Amino acid sequence: MLSARKAATVWLFLAFELVLTAQIPLLSHVPVSFYPGVENDLGQWDLDQAPAVNATGHLVFETANSLLQHWANTRYRIGHTIVPGTIPVGTLLYHGAITGPHLPTSLDWVAVEPEHSLIFCRGPIETGCWHLTLAVTQPMKVLYFDGNSAAKLPEGTMDTQDLVAWSEMKPEWVNNEEQRIMDLCKWGEKYGVNGFVRMQMNFEVMICDFTSHMEVVSFLNLESTRIEIGPGKDLPDDLDTGERACLCFDIGLIYSRTSVHHVYEGMHSASWRENYPGETRIELDFSGLISFYDTALVPSLVPRRVGLERWDHRVGGISSGDIERVQDRLAQALVRPPVTTSGIDWKTVLRVVVDRYASRLEMMQYLSNMTLDDRSVFDQAQQVQRRLRTVLLPYTVFAARPSNTNTGNATNSWAEPVFRECATSHTASIVAHGTTLTPSEHLLLQAVRETTHEICRVVTKMWASGLIVGVDPFYPPEQRPRADRIHTLMGEWKEDVTRLISWLDWSVWVKCRPACGIEEMCYLPTWPVGFFPTPSHEDDASPFQDSASLWPDPKKGEWKRPQPKCIRRLEPYGF
Repeated sequence: MLSARKAATVWLFLAFELVLTAQIPLLSHVPVSFYPGVENDLGQWDLDQAPAVNATGHLVFETANSLLQHWANTRYRIGHTIVPGTIPVGTLLYHGAITGPHLPTSLDWVAVEPEHSLIFCRGPIETGCWHLTLAVTQPMKVLYFDGNSAAKLPEGTMDTQDLVAWSEMKPEWVNNEEQRIMDLCKWGEKYGVNGFVRMQMNFEVMICDFTSHMEVVSFLNLESTRIEIGPGKDLPDDLDTGERACLCFDIGLIYSRTSVHHVYEGMHSASWRENYPGETRIELDFSGLISFYDTALVPSLVPRRVGLERWDHRVGGISSGDIERVQDRLAQALVRPPVTTSGIDWKTVLRVVVDRYASRLEMMQYLSNMTLDDRSVFDQAQQVQRRLRTVLLPYTVFAARPSNTNTGNATNSWAEPVFRECATSHTASIVAHGTTLTPSEHLLLQAVRETTHEICRVVTKMWASGLIVGVDPFYPPEQRPRADRIHTLMGEWKEDVTRLISWLDWSVWVKCRPACGIEEMCYLPTWPVGFFPTPSHEDDASPFQDSASLWPDPKKGEWKRPQPKCIRRLEPYGF
C-alpha cells in the first residue's frame, strides 16, 4: 500500500512538472509597460482615489452589458442606448391578426414569441382568430432601442425613438404609434433599415415592409384565445384581487381568468430572455453603439444628471447640437462597411468582467455583513481575505510585498503594481491596437477600463489592508491581531464592498431573496401588467378617455424603483 502511494505521488509530481514545462510563456514576464501608453493612462494608481462623481464609464458598461436582456431593461425603463443589429436568416417571427384573415403588407408589428403575438390574435369564439408565422429569408437590418422602449408612457421610455423619428421628444404623441412607425421607417429607408426592436412585456419588432426579407411559414385559423376586451365592467365574481387586474394594451382592457393566464404566459416567455445572453435572435453590432451616457457625444446631459439616482436619468433636456451629433454618429454606424470594425466581441469582453467579479463580490458583501463576536471575527476575516487573494492571484506580482516597517496607516503603495496589473488585464492588448477601433468601440473600451479600474482599486485596497492587519493566511503574523482591530477592518471592508456594488449597480445582483419556489417566478413590475382600473371608470365613459388614470404615479413606489418579488406561476395569479 505504501509503495503504491509513493508511486502515485511520484506520478503526480512528474505530471505536474510536465504541465509546467509544456506551458512555456511567450515572455517570462510581460509588464504593463509592454503596452505603450497603458500604465499612466488612467492617472495615478492611487488606492484611495475614487472615481469622479459624474463618471459614466460604469453606466456605459452596465447598459451595454444588459442589451436585449429583459430583466435589466425592466428595472431601468428609460433607455439610453441605440444599437444597429441584424435578425439572421431562419428566425421565426409572429403576428396576431387583429383585423381578421388579412396579411399585413406594409407597416406593422411582430413578436419574437407566439405567446406574445397570440394576445393580439382576436376573433369570436365561433370563427377563431388568425395567427401569422414568418421566417426571415435574408439578414434583416434593424435598430434596437434599449430600456422598456415599447412602454407607452410620457416619462421618457420613448425619448430615444422620438429623437430618431422627429429630432425632438414629443411626449404628447406617446400613443401615436402609427405616426411613430411611419416616420421611423421613412427615416430608416435610406439606411436599409427594415425594423426597429423594442421591449414591452417581451421583445417586439416594428416591421417596415412585410413583403421584404420574410416569407410566410403559416397563416392559421386558430381557436380563439378568448382574451376579452372591454371597459372592465361586470368582471366575474370569482376572481380574486390579483386576477381582477385590468391589463391595459393598445387594443383595450384585457380581463377574466383565461385572459390573465394568457398574459402571464406571455410574461413567462419573456423570462427566458431575462439575463445573459438575452434575446439571441437579434444580433447587435456593438461597433455602432450610441450611448447617451457618452459625455463626449452628449455633454449637455452631464449637468442634468448631477445629484440624481439612475432611476431619474432622462434623455430629455438634450441640446439640439447634441441631437445632431447623435444622428450623425448613428448615420455613420449604419453605412459603415463591416470590414472597418475591429472584430472584437464586445459582448463577451463585457460579460467576462461580470462573470469574474459578480459572485465573488456578492460573497464578500455577505461575509462582511455578518454580526460576529470576538471569538469568530478572526476566522471570518480570513474567509474574506482568502477570497480577495483569489481574485487578485493572477495579478499578484512576486515583488508586491509590504516592508517590515509598514503600518496600518501607510499608503499601501507597495500594492499598486497588483492594482495596475488587475485593472489593465482585460484591456491592455486592445489599447495597444486602439487605432482600429470605431468611436463606439473606443467608448466601450473606456467603459471597461473605468469599471475594472474601480473594481481592482477597491479589491486591492481591501486585500492590502487585510495583509497589513494580519489576517492573510499566507502571511500569518507572529501574534494574532486584537479583536477590536479586526472588527474595525471588517467594518471598513463592509463599507468598501457595499459602496463598490452600489456604484457598479449590476442587475445580476437583483434577485428574489430567498429564491422563489417551484410554483413561483421572480418578477419585476412590468409594463403593462398589474395595474387596476380606478373608480373614475365606474361611469359609462370609455376608460381610455383618460388613460393616465389607469396608472400608478410613475414617480413613486415600485413603478419607479421596481423591486423583485415572487409571484405565482399557477392560478390565482397576483402581479
